[in-house]
Amino acid sequence: MAYSFGIKSVKKMTGVHPALKKVLYRAIEITDVDFSIIEGVRTLERQKQLVASGASKTLNSRHLSGHAVDIAPYVEGEIRWDWPLYHRLAKVMKTASKEIGVPVEWGGDWIRFKDGPHWQLPWGKYP
Repeated sequence: MAYSFGIKSVKKMTGVHPALKKVLYRAIEITDVDFSIIEGVRTLERQKQLVASGASKTLNSRHLSGHAVDIAPYVEGEIRWDWPLYHRLAKVMKTASKEIGVPVEWGGDWIRFKDGPHWQLPWGKYP
C-alpha cells in the first residue's frame, strides 16, 4: 500500500531542512506503516515547555533550526505510541536515508533519553 503525506503533515514540515524532507518523502513512499509529521520547527518557547514537562532534555534542540522532526505511526485513523511501530518506522527511515544519501539520527537509538518519534540531521554534517 502506498502512502502520502496529508495537508497537516506537509504544513508541519514548513521550515524543515530540505535534506530531511527528502528522507521523509522517500520513507512515506516505501513504508508499510503510515505515519504523520507531528512536529517540525519549534519556537524556543515551545521547547522550554517541553523541557519543563520532561518531554525534552535540552533547550538546544535541532527542532529550533529545522534540522529535526517528530513522526508518529498513524493506524486506523489515529496516532499510535507503541514502541514496536516506532521500530518499524526506524527501519524505513534508515532505509530511506541510505537510498537518498542523507544521514539521519533516531532518538530511539539514544542511550540516556529514548525518543521514538524524533529524527534529526547529525550536527557534524549539518551544523
